[in-house]
Amino acid sequence: MDGGAQPSCPREPPGPDGVEQEGVPSERDGGEGPPEVKRSQPLFIHGCSRQLAEEEPRASSLPSIPNPFPELCSPSNSPILSSPALGQGPPREGVSHVVKVFGEDGACRSLEVSAGTTARQLCETLVRRTRALQDHSWALVELHQHLALERCLEDHESVVEVQSSWPPGADSRFVFRKNFAKYELFKSNASLFPEVMVSSCLEANKSMAHSELIQNFLNSGSCPEVQGFLQLREAGRKVWKRFYFSLRRSGLYYSTKGTSKDPRHLQYFADLTESNIYYVTQGKKHYGTPTEFGFCIKPYKVRSGVKGLKLLCSEDEQSRSCWMAAFRLFKYGMQLYRNYQQAQARLSQPSWIGPTPLRSVSDNALVAMDFSGCTGRVIENPNEVLTVALEEAQAWRKKTTHRYSLPAACHSSPLSAAIHRTQPWFHGRISREDTQQLIGRQGLVDGVFLVRESQRNPKGFVLSLCHLQRIKHYLILPSEEEGRLYFTMDDGQTRFADLIQLVEFHQINRGILPCKLRHYCTCVAL
Repeated sequence: MDGGAQPSCPREPPGPDGVEQEGVPSERDGGEGPPEVKRSQPLFIHGCSRQLAEEEPRASSLPSIPNPFPELCSPSNSPILSSPALGQGPPREGVSHVVKVFGEDGACRSLEVSAGTTARQLCETLVRRTRALQDHSWALVELHQHLALERCLEDHESVVEVQSSWPPGADSRFVFRKNFAKYELFKSNASLFPEVMVSSCLEANKSMAHSELIQNFLNSGSCPEVQGFLQLREAGRKVWKRFYFSLRRSGLYYSTKGTSKDPRHLQYFADLTESNIYYVTQGKKHYGTPTEFGFCIKPYKVRSGVKGLKLLCSEDEQSRSCWMAAFRLFKYGMQLYRNYQQAQARLSQPSWIGPTPLRSVSDNALVAMDFSGCTGRVIENPNEVLTVALEEAQAWRKKTTHRYSLPAACHSSPLSAAIHRTQPWFHGRISREDTQQLIGRQGLVDGVFLVRESQRNPKGFVLSLCHLQRIKHYLILPSEEEGRLYFTMDDGQTRFADLIQLVEFHQINRGILPCKLRHYCTCVAL
């Protein structure tokens, strides 16, 4: 078969049932027929791979007809269950695959994609179909509910490849939601890496700018080490022990003797290039973690079950965020930065043809304006911006705006009482625990917020805001003066005609809050 081109000989016709008759020799690839095979001898089948290789071009030359019932396919032919472990190999180009994506409300949508579809392309498709506001914070999350693990797919990752790695019948899914922390590490005001956890800062005995530190991470020649204490769960046991870990370019290590970095005391733990890093969502319930800040290193070869998972636990959210950001930088490097640059470039491009999307509220979209003259002007002087903000705050304290208020004879109206319910940042009667989980899922970034109804005060509302990776709650109380209704968070010193006015004011001015409102939590219906 491997010795060049040989004259082909016709095969013997099969038996009446379409099967070659036993004991009848057949000539294949120009060779002689095999000897008679007895029942006690194994039968070696020749030329199967060559036959399949010859039949494949003929099959691909036929017109592609999409399967209207992909869920009825056998596991070996199903685009959802095909995987290398099942003998299918990597997804083939030109073949359509069905991907199911869930929303945060549990709704599901099936999409037909090609093998090379990336997470960013799928997110853009969902943004268009749901008519959501286009920005780079939308993400596709890989969720393993039976293991309580989740991770955000990078923009360049193939959705079909990730799906093909799931074991058949596993409770795994893709979730479409916001992730404001995805590219927070590339912003100059970010502080994800404490000095005590970065070796270059300790050796230089001085602080390092965040941009310089990120540049060192992306530079393979001067990559710093990330180090610190982590709780490690011993394999096969429910016992957690505290070790000193060091993340290097060659992998993750832990010291068997205190904080020693001597090669004799360093134990190799994991290779990040052959693993994925997941957040542990319910660590105490599933794995008995000492704190709620757990994460997991899952090697590619581990397909199902807890066996083989490398479970770790941080002491606080800041430490966990530092480790997770370092893992991403060590594993993806410049590819991660290119994803961020491409996302920024897409924001500067004109959006799709259609109705004008809602106004995007971010630090880059909001500027200080002065409308005191005949025409408005942009205020560029920071000192003047602060002065104008203070004057505006004083003006709002002295008088109320009548945009949605009523005459003195009336106390409320359906419009003023329900106008905030149309806003994407309002979440109705959501509990305090669900609020913290929602903000935590969409990214613990300064300025992430939502407004909800108060559970203790039936007439009040609550502004939930994330600052320094902690979620704080501010009570908004309605009040009445001279027959007009207003809302306040500071006992009436600053008054707002409605919740929309309150939110818009704090998107530009910090007020009594620790930071301005930057990103609102929202859930879209698929």
